[in-house]
Amino acid sequence: MIAPTLLRLTTTLVASAVFVSMAQASPETITFPSSDRVTITGDLYLASENKQTPFILLFHQADSSRGEYSEIAPKLAAEGFNCLAIDQRSGGTNQGIDNATLKSAEAAGVRTGFPDALPDLLAAAKYARNNHAEGPIIAWGSSYSAALVLKLAGDYPSGFAGVLAFSPGEYFGSFGMSERWIQTSAKNITAPAFVTSAKNEEPQWRPIFDAIPATTVKTSYLPPTKGQHGSKALWAEFPDHEGYWDAVMQFLEQWKPAPVASTY
Repeated sequence: MIAPTLLRLTTTLVASAVFVSMAQASPETITFPSSDRVTITGDLYLASENKQTPFILLFHQADSSRGEYSEIAPKLAAEGFNCLAIDQRSGGTNQGIDNATLKSAEAAGVRTGFPDALPDLLAAAKYARNNHAEGPIIAWGSSYSAALVLKLAGDYPSGFAGVLAFSPGEYFGSFGMSERWIQTSAKNITAPAFVTSAKNEEPQWRPIFDAIPATTVKTSYLPPTKGQHGSKALWAEFPDHEGYWDAVMQFLEQWKPAPVASTY
């Protein structure tokens, strides 16, 4: 007969091993359509098959791809978050991964400017909700997509439980948008918001951050060092990445799933 204490320990260790195994597994590359029939490619990182698990949508910066998150997403999955990193139609190559959505958009003859990526972000949220996420969906953006996730959080306040923006700004004037296009939407954000950037980029996002209502839980982080632009601030190659990670995980703590535990 197995002693109760040993049984509890064994059950917990097995559950933890399963969790770690899933979190460290290679992502599944998937495709799904945008509203204008562009094929979106993404990498799906599932920490759990439980559809109540918090789900993070990961969007890259300019001239980039889902490869921007090949180091970041596994760490988030190891913390218990399900994640989807997509290629947006405005992008390029990152970490040796070419942007497949850009190729699909070019083949379809549609525009690939920064604001043209909005349907891709919305399609990613729809895919997640229809297939994997019955719990909270959190939007995470980098550079131009950091601005777009703040816009989405303001335009669709019931659609997102939280939003993280790495180096957002009003990057859309050259595409015919208002100089306050993002700031206008930010006024309607109700979900908790986190904004960070390199130290010298604060003037680009401060007016947007200040536009978020004072009644909304909003947090910002600036590194004591020079810092980095966009989500790559979390890459281990940069000596100040730990400060960013600490700030991010503190923000995400409000959704962090409880550790798997035995009921025995």
